[in-house]
Amino acid sequence: MSFLKINNVSKTYKQGKSIETQALSNVSLEITEGDFIVISGPSGSGKTTLLNIIGGLDVPSSGTVELNGELMSSLPEKKLSQVRLNNIGFIFQAYNLVPVLTAAENIEYIMMLQKVDPKIRRERVKEITRHLGIEELLNKKPLEMSGGQQQRVAVARAIVSKPKLILADEPTANLDSENSDILIDLMKRLNEEEKVTFIFSTHDPVLMKKAKRNIVLKDGKIAE
Repeated sequence: MSFLKINNVSKTYKQGKSIETQALSNVSLEITEGDFIVISGPSGSGKTTLLNIIGGLDVPSSGTVELNGELMSSLPEKKLSQVRLNNIGFIFQAYNLVPVLTAAENIEYIMMLQKVDPKIRRERVKEITRHLGIEELLNKKPLEMSGGQQQRVAVARAIVSKPKLILADEPTANLDSENSDILIDLMKRLNEEEKVTFIFSTHDPVLMKKAKRNIVLKDGKIAE
């Protein structure tokens, strides 16, 4: 059975009473557990919209998304929130860090919601920040960090609880080549050793080369 099934998903956004924008058109994909997939394509091709729909942050205008046998669009909001909390890690282009929390508090926030023991939380934060080389940021708040530093903290937050699926929107966009390589190697290791499934939207040729599959979107449709 497929880990993730996307069946004829379309998404139309309405602007005002008469203007409609077709972001996705009849997209279908089957993704197995442990996949490492890149979604590429020009800006405006629907990459971010597709990630948001897969993660239950947006709903399709038509079609369905099935994760581990559960039909995401039919779940009540409380149940959907639990699925996101326990199974999906998000890496957003805009970071979405909580501004009043330190890096350490941002990274362990999901685990706190999951009611993970505080001692285990601290150990995992220490381990993941060491891998990403951001130990010196632990007591800093987002506004005290550069864009690249915030990006690495956001990545640490997404992967620290080892969710089954990680959705990453341009995860290397604000990183230099050295930190990008460190991040890609870490995600690849999580994929191979922990069977974490990764779906990226990216323009990064290095990340594309590491992918098991490269799905190209154009004008909201799968081009290849």
